[in-house]
Order: sequence, then C-alpha cells, then structure tokens
Amino acid sequence: MIYDAHFIILQARKMPYVSFIDDNTFENIVSDTINVASNAMSNSKKKFEKNVIDPFLTIFEISGFRIDSTEWLEHEKWRQAQKSLSNSIGIFHQKLLGSINGWECLPTGHIVDIVNHEKRIIAEIKNKYNTIKGSAKAKLYHDLDDLVMQKKQEYKEYTAYYVEIIPKKPERYNQPFTPSDSRKGAKCAANEKIRVIDGYSFYSLASGIQNALEAIYQALPLVIQKILPDINLAELHSVMKYFNQAFGSK
Repeated sequence: MIYDAHFIILQARKMPYVSFIDDNTFENIVSDTINVASNAMSNSKKKFEKNVIDPFLTIFEISGFRIDSTEWLEHEKWRQAQKSLSNSIGIFHQKLLGSINGWECLPTGHIVDIVNHEKRIIAEIKNKYNTIKGSAKAKLYHDLDDLVMQKKQEYKEYTAYYVEIIPKKPERYNQPFTPSDSRKGAKCAANEKIRVIDGYSFYSLASGIQNALEAIYQALPLVIQKILPDINLAELHSVMKYFNQAFGSK
C-alpha cells in the first residue's frame, strides 16, 4: 500500500525525504506552494463580491446539492481559490524537477521550463493533460520543433518533452507528440525528438529512480508537517489513495 511503509521509515529514522532532492530545497518549494494556497484563499474572500456570480447556477446548486446558502458560499470561495492554486502546481513540479542533479529551471519567457545539458533534454511542464488544448498543443509542437530541429539553435539535436504530470488515464507513456494541427487538417508529423510523457515516467527519467514521483508524494505529509506543525497528518493520510487513482498501481 502506498505511503504507509515509507512514512513509518521516515518517521523512525533521520533520512532524507527523498534521495534525489536536497531536504532544504524540498521544504522551500513546498512552503512556497502552501503560501500560494493560503494567499489564494485569502484573496478569494476579499475579491468574492467583485467577481460576477451566476445567480441561476447558484440557485440550482443550492437546490440540487441540497446545501444551504452558507455552505454554498464557502464552497464557492474554495472553488475560486483552487483555480489560483491549480495554476501553481505546475510550477511546483517544475521547481522540483529543476532541483534534481543535472537539471535546471529556465527563466520565465523561455519556451521550455527545464533543461539537462548532459542528457540533452529540454521539457515543458504542465500539471494536467488538458492544461493546454487544441491549437495551443500544435503551436507547442512547432515551438519545440524549432528548438531541437533547426540549425544553430542552442538545443539542436536535444530531445524535447511535453510533460503532462497528471495523465488523462492512469497509464505510463513516452511517445512522439503528434497533436492535431487545425491549420493543416492533420496531425503533426511524428518525430522521435519531440515527445509527450506522463509525470510518473518523466520523474523516473529525470531522477533515474523508478518510483521518484511516488516517493515525492509519500514524503509530502512529513514535509508539510515540518512547515505546519499543527497540521492533521491523519487528514493528509486520508487522501493518499488518490495517487494510485491518478497514476495507477505498479
């Protein structure tokens, strides 16, 4: 079962949270993300009345969900805060991956997020399979093609990865990236140098450790407890099952 054994070992022994990222770096990245969550909730409460609320949706939510207006109000604030936090989870993964030995995060404004010159890999990190849609995927393909296939480019002959941390289905994949191109009415040409990969597989590739993403997730409750000593570990433990739902079991 995910989490239990690793959690007990981490509690019982003084050992790194994970073997491939420095503890202080890990804690700082998690702390930054917790701060984003806290600020998102605070801002959602301050800005709530400034946002346009669909009054028809509201009345049907209260009726259909069988909740009162107070419950609805809290749910709506959480929903708005979650939007802000969700946008930051991709950055959370980008920072973690960029902290693995040999990898580095690239400054804002670059087409891709991280690079490993020794492995000759560049990668664009997105949190979910549907973070970018439609024509935006075709544009990303062409941008990656320009980076790795054109002469005199810094990343000529590198392999470019489009990383979908959360896949559409709990499957592993590492394959040519061939999104539909509406301008051409066909899929982009398959190219072994331009690939799409799920998050579990990319963490394995980046770290050289098969279960690297799982190790990250297993360690998170203790990292969070270090930052927020009053956190209820049982509550964090109760959601660990969703990892297997997202990524599948071994």
